[in-house]
Amino acid sequence: MTAAPRILEIGEHRLMHEAYPETTTHWSTAATLAPAERGPRDHLVTLAALPALAKALASSEYDLVVVQPGPFAPWHWQALARALFRRSTLRGVMPYFRTFGQEMIRGRVTAPIAVWDWEDSPFIFSHNQFLLDRATLFFKRELPVDHWRVFMRTVHERLPTPRFRLLANQRRRVAKLRPVSLGLPRGRETLPAARPVAADQKTSDIFFAGRVEGSSTVRERGLAELIALRDSGIRVDIPEQPLPLDQYLARIARAWLIWSPEGYGYDCFRTYEAAVCGSVPILNRQTVERYKPLRDGEHCFYYDVEQGNLTAAVTRALRDRDRLSQMARAAREFVFTEHTPAALARYIAETTLNAAAGGALK
Repeated sequence: MTAAPRILEIGEHRLMHEAYPETTTHWSTAATLAPAERGPRDHLVTLAALPALAKALASSEYDLVVVQPGPFAPWHWQALARALFRRSTLRGVMPYFRTFGQEMIRGRVTAPIAVWDWEDSPFIFSHNQFLLDRATLFFKRELPVDHWRVFMRTVHERLPTPRFRLLANQRRRVAKLRPVSLGLPRGRETLPAARPVAADQKTSDIFFAGRVEGSSTVRERGLAELIALRDSGIRVDIPEQPLPLDQYLARIARAWLIWSPEGYGYDCFRTYEAAVCGSVPILNRQTVERYKPLRDGEHCFYYDVEQGNLTAAVTRALRDRDRLSQMARAAREFVFTEHTPAALARYIAETTLNAAAGGALK
């Protein structure tokens, strides 16, 4: 396809617009449309709008449909509670029917379907299994290295068994799965604070800001090692309170290393923000299959989570500051090339259209 694909996108975020602003029609499942998202190609999913959405899906006006799956089925009590117990309900705006946006995929859809799953969870919710069945490809941020684990305690009551894994219909489902990164948040690269600084302006050796209590055990154990490193003389920057975005990015830029451990999910924005700001991420080894990951020793450092390995990785990395400067430049270029919202949108579109044409599903 030489021209930009005509895309119908259903979901809370305006993702495909980043790469194809002139040809993407966005049906938003957010509570309201943001002022910047109120153009002629932007629609809000409401009860009154559902027939128009169904008509658009069934038409031949689009080359691709992209769906961002929701965390709850419309009939789940939490979906209703989230619609009822909010300030907008007091103003007469109850966005309950936004949850029916993805349900329209159950009807007639003419174009190939890509599902773009941003969820933290490493499985596909039971209510979203129909999207996997209808999709040409299903892109999942937290895709287990053993793809069959997306069915744990959802389609299969436990870990999928050999018998389950040999079923033809389940093998067709697994063949549709593809990894995708969380990538850089929209607009980060244009912020003045997200700029690298010279080596003589670095004020800390390693920086971390994020939730620890109530998050992953990787963070709890790693934090203890960072504190011990600080006690030994390493310049460790750990803010005691949440920072405004500009200060957060500026502190990243002034650090040589950024600790980016997994939280509720493995992939996180911090990794890509670090690279754009000119610092080198240090991450625990992956627990999911990744899309075009930063490379160890070239863009970042990985460490094993057992005690002492984070300390050893930080100590080794800080011995060669010139190498860290080179790695930071390489990581920044890599993220701008592969992990911006526009780059990820192109990956979703091109891979799905290629699969629909018979080029990827084997």
